[in-house]
Amino acid sequence: MLALFLATTAPVQAEVTHIEIASKVVVANGADPGNAIGDYELITGRAFGVLDPDDPLNAIITDIEFAPRNADGLVEYDTKFTLAKPVSIGKSSGVLWYDIVNRSTGSATPNAYGHVQLLSGWQGDIRPSANNYTANVPVARNPDGSSITGKVLARIVDPKPDTNTAPLAILGREIPYDAATLDTSQASLIKKSSEQRSGELGPVEAVAPEDWAFADCSETPFPGVPDPRKLCVKDGFDPAFLYEVVYEAKDPLVLGVGLAGMRDLASWFRYSDDKANPVAGAIEHAVIKGVSQSGNTLKTFLLLGFNEDEQHRIVFDGANPHIGGRLTTINVRFGVPSGSGTLYEPGGEGVLWWTPYEDVARGREKASMLDRCTASNTCPKIFETFGAAEFNARLFTAAMVGTDNKADLPLPDNVRRYYFPGNTHGGAPVSTFQHSGKESASCVLFDNPNFETEQMRALSVALTDWVVDGIEPPANAYPTLANGDLAANTAEAMGFPTIPGQLAPTGLAIGLMEYDFGPDLNYNDFSGVLSNQPPAIKQIIPPLMPVVDADGNETSGLPSLLHAAPLGTYTGWNATKAGFFAGQPCGGGLTGGYIPFAETQAEREQSGDPRLSLEERYGTAEGYACVVRREADDQVARRLLLPDDARRLVSLAEDVSFLPVADADDAARARAAELCSQ
Repeated sequence: MLALFLATTAPVQAEVTHIEIASKVVVANGADPGNAIGDYELITGRAFGVLDPDDPLNAIITDIEFAPRNADGLVEYDTKFTLAKPVSIGKSSGVLWYDIVNRSTGSATPNAYGHVQLLSGWQGDIRPSANNYTANVPVARNPDGSSITGKVLARIVDPKPDTNTAPLAILGREIPYDAATLDTSQASLIKKSSEQRSGELGPVEAVAPEDWAFADCSETPFPGVPDPRKLCVKDGFDPAFLYEVVYEAKDPLVLGVGLAGMRDLASWFRYSDDKANPVAGAIEHAVIKGVSQSGNTLKTFLLLGFNEDEQHRIVFDGANPHIGGRLTTINVRFGVPSGSGTLYEPGGEGVLWWTPYEDVARGREKASMLDRCTASNTCPKIFETFGAAEFNARLFTAAMVGTDNKADLPLPDNVRRYYFPGNTHGGAPVSTFQHSGKESASCVLFDNPNFETEQMRALSVALTDWVVDGIEPPANAYPTLANGDLAANTAEAMGFPTIPGQLAPTGLAIGLMEYDFGPDLNYNDFSGVLSNQPPAIKQIIPPLMPVVDADGNETSGLPSLLHAAPLGTYTGWNATKAGFFAGQPCGGGLTGGYIPFAETQAEREQSGDPRLSLEERYGTAEGYACVVRREADDQVARRLLLPDDARRLVSLAEDVSFLPVADADDAARARAAELCSQ
């Protein structure tokens, strides 16, 4: 283990003061078969920084005024980082690529382009481990040193049978704050017999204070061992109920410091000529990407003006928030950034659009996510990328058409938007052309095999080309009201076919919940204090959904090769198979589904499926491969697919097991020949 302290030499201000290198590892660059870039060095360590709480760029951080200060009046923090750089730094591309870790996890790897990759911790609420990336941020306290307290909501669902103890959590995401008192008479616990995502409830039963405890009873009988982060129920949990507790928590973390830490660490690696900087003088451009939760974090980062460093320089020239349609609960007191947008969770309160828009429906003044960076001339070039599941659970309707659903919101010149139709959240983990469905562990429909990895790779190249060389990106591709691509969330409005024995999409999208969190929250900035727990639901703004063709497949956006040459119906929605939320959106609305086509016309007619069979569409496996090959060529020409990825995917399509040519009749062979001649 290498332990090396490297002090910086910059003047006292909000900055990285020093880094401690824990390890340096040289790894082969498997992404660079031609060895043009060569081996990479992975440098892991901790960065230590300070913030001036009086600087307006930092004063926006909730509770920073209550954070402890050092002798210089500055707020301290530290974060783990890994920097992946070419061993021969002269072979680097000059691009710093910052990947925002998701709930503290991420990986640093070599790449074929010579980019310098950076990971660092930004969440101060997650326990550190050898393999994750976290930040140490201060605890806010009153000026007299006493604890700051506030209401917190915990929700426990589908507890294991015959158990009596569970962590205080939000549907599995642990809450990182202690109860201020273990006196259960100062809190409330209820049991819900049913709950809809709209907030509609079945009968509710209050649990008497003497029948539960802030304790661990897993090994010690009730009332157990006192524990300010666990809940014990005297008679054990009943899995048929959802348990909801509101209690007073203490010692909130100043989580917004994590956003400033991202800003200052990236700025230091980019601009500092200090000898402690291992890439000093090598970085000319910087790009930041966040996926899902970290995509939400990236939008929050931009909204709050963190792309301007304290020397008023731009930090990132390019940004790609991917599959993130809301904001992260990081700049609110007692925030839980690892949440996922379930009932009563905040995240849709702030500004969700790129262009100035007056949110009349919620009584909010005109604003955009880019107001601060526009004023400081520090806005990056942005690729916003997302898929079908984000309509269900990530509030993308509001991002695209506002809160009145009346008209498309225009995109600024520095923003491009790309939509992947028919995808589950993040797309399938492996790209295949498998026809048969795989049963889902928790959802009604089969797992969705539709993929987006290869298109995202191509778009990452296009974003870098735009940032570095000014090359115009591919045209926007996403559903709009103007083109008739969006409709209400009913099968009829969307045009979804009736498929015997299969689920329909009606009611499976989640609307934008307007909550009343009280007067101490700046709603547009999504910053401040959540006073009301649980919040009252003021209104639900109905979602819109993409329209589909006769097969049930969406018609807008950038289809994958699998979506363009479909083997079935690919949905961004699905329903929960069992448990407390049975019949409701699966995976909180993030899990899509798949309904395979019949392989032959005879099978289709026997089942009554209105969708054409594979045989009627493609004739033979050879006909199918021709369709995929033609689509791949088109996407390569439009810079939506890299040539190597196109060749690999076409090779997979040429090796499918359905519709063997040897078994084909004359009509099937003729259909295939027609497709291959186009």
